[in-house]
Amino acid sequence: MTAPAQGRTDDADVAPIEPRACLALLGTGGVGRVAVSMGAVPAVFPVHYAMLDGEVVFRTGRGTRLDAAMRNAVVAFEVDDVDPQYREGWSVLVVGIADEITDDARRARAEALPLRPLAPGSAEGVMVIRPELVSGRRIVPHPQGHRDPEMGIPVRP
Repeated sequence: MTAPAQGRTDDADVAPIEPRACLALLGTGGVGRVAVSMGAVPAVFPVHYAMLDGEVVFRTGRGTRLDAAMRNAVVAFEVDDVDPQYREGWSVLVVGIADEITDDARRARAEALPLRPLAPGSAEGVMVIRPELVSGRRIVPHPQGHRDPEMGIPVRP
């Protein structure tokens, strides 16, 4: 597992997040994005997700484009939290193998999570992404008093 390189802008630093901290951020659950390849064309779908035993879990409808694209496929999953006013936040990327949870006991545990589909309709499929690569980065503003010269954006007090 690796993290992206450090960087710097005029008003913030970009720092890598260790994989263990990335998983902790993912543990907050919420909305993320699943990126899949559909006929060699990338497609990105928003999903409501939760974590189960260090793996990303979400629901999808059977027979949907996302469902079809995820069967034993390598996918990317991304989640972030950004405050545009203060230009700070974090982003986490997971790359791994995706598949449906079919084991009855594990599926019951997954279904007990606070998962709900974002799109209307049926969502019987419970999908899992087993992380192979976990990376993240945090945007950290410079010390108080600095403002973006173009946008006048303040640093959080």
